[in-house]
Amino acid sequence: MNIKAYLKPTCGWSMGVRAIFNKYDLAYEDLDIINNPHIYAEMVEKSGQPLSPCVEIDGIMLADVSGEEVENYLLSNQLVEPSNSQPEVPINEPCSDEEHEAMQSKTIRFF
Repeated sequence: MNIKAYLKPTCGWSMGVRAIFNKYDLAYEDLDIINNPHIYAEMVEKSGQPLSPCVEIDGIMLADVSGEEVENYLLSNQLVEPSNSQPEVPINEPCSDEEHEAMQSKTIRFF
């Protein structure tokens, strides 16, 4: 599988997506949309919207998804076998207010 994950360095949703890839031991490209404006622009162009996380799996874009939604996609399309192991972090949880505040000073707006 070719997986590109457009993620924030620290964010509840992004950490949940990473946790699913780790749960299923999947290799993926972790693309930082906060510190790299070109990566953010690529995500917006490919997904057609500015929200993250976005995950591209074998050319299929899953836009603005949680780890739970990514896991459901993988299982529904039989890309992984079901697993009883538990992710190391919540897979469907937003960023905390503190995380949002810390990211505001780093976030670059391109529109």
